[in-house]
Amino acid sequence: MKKPHRQPPSPFRFASRAMVVLALTAGVAAAWIWFHGQHKQVTGSGAAAGTGAVVESQASVFAGYAGSQSCRECHREAYEAWAASNHGLAERPASFNACQAAFQSTNRVEIGSQLTGLAVRDGRYEVTTPGLSSNHETHTVERVIGRDPLVQFLVSAPGGRWQALETAWDPHRQQWFDVFGAEDRKPGEWGHWTGRGMNWNSMCATCHNTRLRKNYDEATDAYHTAMAEMSVGCEACHGPAKAHVQWQQQYGKSGRKDPAIPQINRTKMVDTCGACHARRTELTGDFKPGDDFLNQFDLAMVDRSDLYYPDGQVRSEDYEYASFLGSRMHAGGVVCADCHEPHSAKRRLPGNWLCLRCHNGSFPNAPVIDPVAHSHHRVHGYNAAGKLVDTDLKHYQPEAITETGGECVNCHMPQTLFMQRHWRHDHGFTIPDPLLTKQLGIPNACNRCHQDKDTDWSLGQVEKWYGARMDRPDRPRRARARTIAQARAGDPASVEPLLGLLANEPAPYWRAAAINLLEPWAAEPRVRTNLLQSLNDTNALVRAKAARLLDGLAETQNGPVLAVLQARLNDPVRAVRIAAGWSLRSSLDSNSPVARELDVFLNQMADQPQGQLHRGGFLYSRGELTQALEYYRKALEWDPNSAPIRHDLAVVYSSLNQNREALEQLEAAVRLEPQEAEYHYKVALALNESGDLDKTIAELETAVRLNPRHARAWYNLGLARAARQDLNNALDALTRAEGVDARDPRIPYARATVLAQLGRAAEARAAANRALELQPNFQEARQLLEELH
Repeated sequence: MKKPHRQPPSPFRFASRAMVVLALTAGVAAAWIWFHGQHKQVTGSGAAAGTGAVVESQASVFAGYAGSQSCRECHREAYEAWAASNHGLAERPASFNACQAAFQSTNRVEIGSQLTGLAVRDGRYEVTTPGLSSNHETHTVERVIGRDPLVQFLVSAPGGRWQALETAWDPHRQQWFDVFGAEDRKPGEWGHWTGRGMNWNSMCATCHNTRLRKNYDEATDAYHTAMAEMSVGCEACHGPAKAHVQWQQQYGKSGRKDPAIPQINRTKMVDTCGACHARRTELTGDFKPGDDFLNQFDLAMVDRSDLYYPDGQVRSEDYEYASFLGSRMHAGGVVCADCHEPHSAKRRLPGNWLCLRCHNGSFPNAPVIDPVAHSHHRVHGYNAAGKLVDTDLKHYQPEAITETGGECVNCHMPQTLFMQRHWRHDHGFTIPDPLLTKQLGIPNACNRCHQDKDTDWSLGQVEKWYGARMDRPDRPRRARARTIAQARAGDPASVEPLLGLLANEPAPYWRAAAINLLEPWAAEPRVRTNLLQSLNDTNALVRAKAARLLDGLAETQNGPVLAVLQARLNDPVRAVRIAAGWSLRSSLDSNSPVARELDVFLNQMADQPQGQLHRGGFLYSRGELTQALEYYRKALEWDPNSAPIRHDLAVVYSSLNQNREALEQLEAAVRLEPQEAEYHYKVALALNESGDLDKTIAELETAVRLNPRHARAWYNLGLARAARQDLNNALDALTRAEGVDARDPRIPYARATVLAQLGRAAEARAAANRALELQPNFQEARQLLEELH
């Protein structure tokens, strides 16, 4: 969950003798908190067809669907492949075949403290497990989702809800297991099976069904969810086909061209797959095949969070779409259907045969690859001398494979385990690099496979085989990964290479990633200039991320930021318009087309804590603090164990001068996440407001211990120590702050005042001059300099 936003001025302030009072940003009260759940969510209110357009009714939308059965007569082969696929069986009633093996295997499942009883009564499948009341409750399984490699079970709940049990079935091992492993989630937690984190209507339904409407009613906190067809039917990928079916029935034998066949080009095909195979935020809740991805979603991608590793490998449950956008395969024009048969969803060819369709010299943009020479591993189909012996698929015998190290996917598409049973290939087509493992902790495919070897062994093999090729100019991945890691650590030295990446990277995905990573330095003139230029980028993903990152600068900068963002309110892509509208939300005309689109988006998220935060943040930015507080409180009610929510609620309390309540929330956030330096820092600011200088210093010292690169914590620690007349230690803290952030003129100015108090006039003058170098109009620094002469 990312938080690009316009930060409100903080009520928390530090002051020190002989220093000006410097306002510090306390937190994220108006956070643009993108919600990227394990599953995806959709809205019942539908989507605007264009800027501010009226939502099309559910009845009208569903009327255009004919159902998958209508495809069978004319497309029998495709239909049969689909019907047996994971898509065809994505969701279905709890039929005898779906549940029989699971419920006959045992009548008791015990995982951690969770004890689940299983029974079959009168043809119904019943589960007895700890429910919302913490007592064991019996529920009837009425639907299942998933098929391979796991099956999850759905039970009904009040308010039109369906909840996904965390106890799931592995059909291969014939074994029950908990999708959260040893986490042992408890009733009342957001992520417990009874919570909103496991709510089917919001988190699963849209990608397990065809053209679903969530139909959430915020007033009653209830759902009236409906779909055109249960499971991922033919029309989930091809679009509504009733007109096509009717035309074929009437004119199918006439030889005339069918005008009702949906036309979806290769780019739109990738977007259609990405609608479900991406970690993303719904903007409308009404995607249909043929729509542009960014007209319906905002994408979770490489940024300052740990969703992805710095080299782009997936880390959290990120699915495939984003990493694929950043890959050389996508840049080369490859689409999903080039590798996957779209109806069965299986790979078109086994093993390396699939990759060698292009990497055999037949495709102009693909380098020719000899699997044995390239991988330095034995490959099925080649003899020990590396000579190709299997020349066509009739010789391919999967059961004869004894070594998989030479398979392309095992090096360039490493697998990560999700939900305890689901191994997924990374679609970033990254290059294994043990040096990045050694330097930055980024996993590499070599050690994923050779778990009995250490990183140095893998690094030695790679350097022996590939040497300088890993650092050649046309392979910038290693340098890019280092820059991203540096930026995530808050190192200002990353700004120049990030700006270089933004200016020179041909792949839009990585230009957008550079923008995400520039967030801490967005207000710097050179960064701001580049962000403004990026608002005119030819790629909508880049424009959307730039519009988001300019949040907070529109009203503090006279002229260019405001003007360029206002121009983006008419962008042809909805994600850009909404990002620009959010950045301008404090002054946005509530009757404008973009405001209506933003309202659709906010309504779409209203059933989750993050949606309540969004609405509260919108109101906060418009000065409606009391109303905003109610949304923040509801977000906390729905997810009481969220430290970020408590942090943001504290900012709202503080803005309302309810400082005691603010401190309580911040201290609760520290208890929930004691290793998060930022929370200790914010507690220190609140304690300072109450006048408790000793505890303030203690919290700041904890913050810098947890994060030695927290420049603001070092800076404020210096101010606090100076206020206690601990001048030498104050100077040490300020020097450390300047070592982390050499671009903030406040730090050398503060250092100058401390040096002046210590009687070190020459050093004080030098520090004051440094502050003026960074900010020529820094009047306090100029005045101090005059006093020192």
